[in-house]
Amino acid sequence: MKNNSRLLALLLALAMLISMAACGEKAEEPAPATDPANNGTSTETPVVPAGDAHYAVDAETVVVCTADETPSVTARDHNAVAGSYVNSLTYETLIELDFDLNPQCCLAESYETEEQADGSMLWTFHLRKGVKYHNGTEMTAKDVVASFAEAKVSPSVATYANEYDNVTAVDDYTVTMTTAQPSAALLFHLTSHGNAVVPADLLESGHDFNVEPIGTGPYKMTEWLISESLTFKAHEDYWKGAPAIKTVIWKIIPEGSARTIALQAHEVDYVIELDSNDMGLVEEDSSLTLMNVKGLSHNWLTINNEVKPFDNMNVRKAMNCAINKDDIVTVALNGAGFVAPGQTPYGQVGFDGTGYDGYDLELAKKYADESGVDLSTVAFEVICSDDTKRRAGQVIQDNLSSVFGMSVELTSMDLATYLSETAAGHFEGFIGGYTSSDMMSFLKGVYHSENINASNKTRTNDAHLDELIEKAMATVDNDAREQILMETSRYLNSLCCQIPLYQKASLSAHNAHLTGCRISPSGGFWVEEWSWQ
Repeated sequence: MKNNSRLLALLLALAMLISMAACGEKAEEPAPATDPANNGTSTETPVVPAGDAHYAVDAETVVVCTADETPSVTARDHNAVAGSYVNSLTYETLIELDFDLNPQCCLAESYETEEQADGSMLWTFHLRKGVKYHNGTEMTAKDVVASFAEAKVSPSVATYANEYDNVTAVDDYTVTMTTAQPSAALLFHLTSHGNAVVPADLLESGHDFNVEPIGTGPYKMTEWLISESLTFKAHEDYWKGAPAIKTVIWKIIPEGSARTIALQAHEVDYVIELDSNDMGLVEEDSSLTLMNVKGLSHNWLTINNEVKPFDNMNVRKAMNCAINKDDIVTVALNGAGFVAPGQTPYGQVGFDGTGYDGYDLELAKKYADESGVDLSTVAFEVICSDDTKRRAGQVIQDNLSSVFGMSVELTSMDLATYLSETAAGHFEGFIGGYTSSDMMSFLKGVYHSENINASNKTRTNDAHLDELIEKAMATVDNDAREQILMETSRYLNSLCCQIPLYQKASLSAHNAHLTGCRISPSGGFWVEEWSWQ
């Protein structure tokens, strides 16, 4: 009864916030979610008003609104989703992911592999000819060599550059590289923004790509007003053809309700991270279109495994069993997602939930007793970088207090500070997540020991786990690799390195007159395909 009353209080507070976001109007129940299998678009054709499209600016401009500011506009000085969004406008890679998350040729026109006498693999990539950078110069093989050399020494993205070696320009349009053995991961790794291709001469001259990013992408950044906006102009010599939208203005609005209000007022045209509390408001507005796609983003309460008492596995397991994730999906996501059923993302090849403990208060108390730690004496801080995470934190705070008497302090932090502090291990707990196109990249980024001080935020250091991850990456046979990945999932469930919370839907919304909009399960989108009708 006590837990139910606490949840009711949280839901009442949430309802008040929704009411305030609607400018004093009563919040209605959200309409049913759109079909997640419909290519990222609404299940119904929107009814839009005739005549004026209510652009935020004009028919050649789109104003995009997002919650978090990128920590960098370079390709390699970050590993943040907010950074990958803007990178997708300015940079490109040899290989890209299509809508279904399959690797496809991009700046490379084709490739082939050849096994060498020592068991290594030689990869040969044939580059597209005539691809122009924003500064008018042509992309050649020497740019790939220089870009990949920089990726290898860039801590934030080095995990995506460790698979290849001996990158060589055979001629202006041919590049070779080797992997130590057959690799199932290389093509996926090459799709990372960390392997974006930029001009070699600019790298050699010390050009500041954080002031002027130069790539082959469909847009060139022309202005960055810190904490406010970024402006991009169409790359008229773009090799796929000049984009129809000539200007993209990228506005930073951290508060979810404020983003929705700006969209409804047509002050912005597209919201990347729609607050799940506002789905109903968007669906009721005939001038807007909601995109609701079942996502692969795995979100959790990250616990620093190097800090006592969280280095004790039974403490982590006790906390995991004491947190009601169904309540978190209700309170934090307004139902736009589902409870994460394991330490790895459900829906990816290699997921296995065997051995994962769900919400179970009796089991929580058993683990607490076995830990030998008096959890009522434990106080720790949980960092939250946005509204959704803070709402999740409130449920966690309530659960751990009511079950164990633990004291949880919620601390808000901007994204850039949050990323740097957590990567360095300067935290006890935070609510975060990781989005990846495939299980191999997820495991390597989140759990491999070489990514401590980068994307391995739990700071897990387990030799057997590293061995399993590396074995999967080297296994080309799909069925055999899946079995290794499933074994890895089960092993992670037994370790309980962190506390999985939910997998949230990818929610975006836009002016109904803006066409060509789609989002992939990993949150990818293609601005160069947009146009006004």
